[in-house]
Amino acid sequence: MPESSVTLSLQDMSCAACAKSIEEALRAVPGVSQGNVNFATEQAAVTFDPQQTDLERIRAAVDAAGYAAYPLQDPLAQEDAAAKNAQQLATRTLTQKVWIGAVISTLLIVGSFPTMLGVHIPYVPMWLHNVWLQAALTAPVQFWCGKSFYLNAWKALKRKTATMDTLIVLGTTTAYGYSLLISIFPAFLTNQGLAPHVYYETAAVVITLILLGRLFEQRARSHTSDAIRKLIGLQAKTARIVQRGNEVDIPIAAVSVGDIVVVRPGGKVPVDGVVIEGASTVDEAMVTGESLAVKKRIGDEVIGATLNQTGSFKFRVARVGKDTFLAQIVKLVQDAQGSKAPIQRLADRVTGWFVPAVMGVAIATFLIWFFLLHQPTLAFIAMVEVLIIACPCALGLATPTSIMVGTGKGA
Repeated sequence: MPESSVTLSLQDMSCAACAKSIEEALRAVPGVSQGNVNFATEQAAVTFDPQQTDLERIRAAVDAAGYAAYPLQDPLAQEDAAAKNAQQLATRTLTQKVWIGAVISTLLIVGSFPTMLGVHIPYVPMWLHNVWLQAALTAPVQFWCGKSFYLNAWKALKRKTATMDTLIVLGTTTAYGYSLLISIFPAFLTNQGLAPHVYYETAAVVITLILLGRLFEQRARSHTSDAIRKLIGLQAKTARIVQRGNEVDIPIAAVSVGDIVVVRPGGKVPVDGVVIEGASTVDEAMVTGESLAVKKRIGDEVIGATLNQTGSFKFRVARVGKDTFLAQIVKLVQDAQGSKAPIQRLADRVTGWFVPAVMGVAIATFLIWFFLLHQPTLAFIAMVEVLIIACPCALGLATPTSIMVGTGKGA
């Protein structure tokens, strides 16, 4: 029995390490021969043996990994209104978080100037330097704006893995917790001859910048999806078919193979078929790019979404739904967006090791400062700095996003 393939729409991914986790979960399912996950398009292309497994088991494996998967069936299906509204709401919420984080981060940076520069800055109110105010301002950025990082890191912990969100949570929480501890017990550092510096602005800025990057990524993904929407929008919404000698307009989804369809001058050819009566010229530029219209006579094939020009004709439906020529074009674009270029496979391998490598470097930094340099306080600070600097991973975002945008331009 031949293998089957399915394209899954994925939810709750936040970085390339998440994509790697889903790939591992898919390939662990008996009967799955191939499972490629594209983080940029949030899709998975799965090839499996239907005698050994089925779609429900594959979805259950993704669910057990902490994500959600839904099959993509008809390439020409219009985007679900509820899904579109949910995406728009998510974008608005993310935009709000970025703006709130940006305003608070700006206040925190200005309030930290005296500490960073060692001088008082004119026109900067002294109350901005208060560590308790800074702690209060940072809290909503840390725990509301950054809520998704905590949720995703917790999911990764339950799977006994680590993702980019794990680094973000470790770095920013450590910076915030350390600053809060120093705010409560400043004498701990002053007794050792060290200045009680706090890092509230660091935690807020890191979260804000990463959220800004994800907002850019989300918008790039949305613009790329516009190419698919425009292709889907080329198809006709209704078709005029002959039923019991009468011409009736029906939704395009209700057209069946073998139906007789009437196309009048200026109308779109709704689906693929063969002309059985009449003659006309048809603009097929959307398929061939040829600007000149093509003459159509009895026995000639017509393609759905092309534009009839001069005459009227009838044709017998040969292909509908996902079998039409337009659907095949859409599927090719979707497959191109869901496939992986060699550079992206390399990026996925690197990001798969990136998180544990950074955590290892952070621990090694702490041990060196603690045991070799005998600086326990600076050891902790150095470890925090390593975690914070490593938080934004451009490699895991830039490579798939750039490929996705390029494919969208091509579409």
